[in-house]
Amino acid sequence: MKNISIIGFGRFGKVLANILQKGFVIKAYDPKIQSPFPGVEFVSLEEAVTEKVIFIAVPINQFESTIETIVPMLKGKKTLIDVCSVKTYPVKLMLNILPESIGVIATHPMFGPDSFLSNRKLKMMMNNTRDTHKQFNFWKRFFRDQGIHIIEMSPEEHDRLAAQTQGVTHFLGRMLKEYGIKKTQIDTQGFKDLLDLVEQTCHDTWELYADLQRYNPYTKDMIKNLRIATETLDNRLTEE
Repeated sequence: MKNISIIGFGRFGKVLANILQKGFVIKAYDPKIQSPFPGVEFVSLEEAVTEKVIFIAVPINQFESTIETIVPMLKGKKTLIDVCSVKTYPVKLMLNILPESIGVIATHPMFGPDSFLSNRKLKMMMNNTRDTHKQFNFWKRFFRDQGIHIIEMSPEEHDRLAAQTQGVTHFLGRMLKEYGIKKTQIDTQGFKDLLDLVEQTCHDTWELYADLQRYNPYTKDMIKNLRIATETLDNRLTEE
């Protein structure tokens, strides 16, 4: 059994721990007091960064401060693996802040705490950003062995596609909640699907939603295009 560490033990940090338990002894650090978690030893930040492979699972808006905090503590051969839902932003930060001696693997597990339990077709984006210590192929195989389909792509391509998929999904879910969508006695299946969309997207924290939109460079265009599409449909009805 090898040791790895996780910095950040929120909802997704727990999902990550469940996956990594199938081959590793896990140390975890989170500034918030945590309840005991099977197979995880909670340690100080100083101890967490002593492991050779460190997963960074903090909220996106805390990513930069976390990396800046741990940089002076990183000694020896280290590889950092992030799990942010956006990729261009954290990758640029890590390459700019971390010394070249630190390996960097960018990932985005395309599932969350809810879908992890119900979805058997799990996907994960991975990018071999800076494989200083030859860890990328090992981790790609490990996650594949857990039944996760690995998709390799650049951070830029990921964010462009994510804005049109994940970004649209979360934006529409939040918009429908803001609109006040509710169950009725005559709900069609399509309407029930919309209610499910609201439930799925709004179960996540506002912090996660805001980070998804703010830190993806393609989000503004996505929202702009949605507004144009809405106005186009409205104008077409007015013209008829």
